[in-house]
Amino acid sequence: MHYVYVLSCADDTLYTGYTTDVARRVAEHDAGEGAKYTRGRTPVELVHVESFGTRSAAMSREHEIKQLSRTEKEQLVAESAQPELDE
Repeated sequence: MHYVYVLSCADDTLYTGYTTDVARRVAEHDAGEGAKYTRGRTPVELVHVESFGTRSAAMSREHEIKQLSRTEKEQLVAESAQPELDE
């Protein structure tokens, strides 16, 4: 599986990335071994994850999320935190 994730950084910014192993990647970010952007902005908190069957689909979605405004990213995170209702 391929994943796109959003992290909330210690300075209240949001970081979007791609990985095949979310837990490992978040640990790398927290250890200062992740992206240059997240170094010095630890600790980070995983606030959103989406999974995809192909790397191409995940990378496309990562690009889409990175183009969103801060407000739109916050809405995405808020929606992912809401429990899904079964009808």
